[in-house]
Amino acid sequence: MLTLYGDLDSGNVYKVRLLLARLGIPYRRVDTTQNRGEPATAEFRAINPIGKIPTIVFDDGRMLSESGAILYLLSRDTALFPADAWDQANVLRWMFFEQYSHEPYIAVNRHWKLHLPPAEQSRLADRMAQNHAGGEHALSVMEQRLSNSAWLERVHKQSGHIPRCRKSRVCQLPNGRADRQKQARGVPARCLHDPQ
Repeated sequence: MLTLYGDLDSGNVYKVRLLLARLGIPYRRVDTTQNRGEPATAEFRAINPIGKIPTIVFDDGRMLSESGAILYLLSRDTALFPADAWDQANVLRWMFFEQYSHEPYIAVNRHWKLHLPPAEQSRLADRMAQNHAGGEHALSVMEQRLSNSAWLERVHKQSGHIPRCRKSRVCQLPNGRADRQKQARGVPARCLHDPQ
């Protein structure tokens, strides 16, 4: 059985959990969290020298980390990943967009708001404000795309939506307020349910 290392609070782990559930792939999860420093331990680094979650380990001992790589591997040759090379490139484009233009702002601020003491949040106030602007920009790009389409890409079902489901759905926006309208607008209803 496949083993997934990660915690329930991580959006990147959630993406993998969601895809595993959608594909009906059985797995066991080993609770591993950055908050306790576990990915930096010698025990975890023996599994994944990069020291990041999510990490999956197959029955044959092969290990794969980086959520985008995991999503790509697991969704290939399924209805969730397009067959056409152009459509594949566009799914990957949105996955990369999420990792570099969405996650660094929205998920980082969410993590800080949930896990840092108020004094540390105050110290990071300027950075959080900058992240807020970056997060608003990323959400506006997504909103603009979704104003013309029910999906980010023309393929009806795809793994390219999985990266944004959790982070757009559960994030506290960088100023700390939960903007349910912005979080839910344009996010396919199937993304709004947690995996088993």
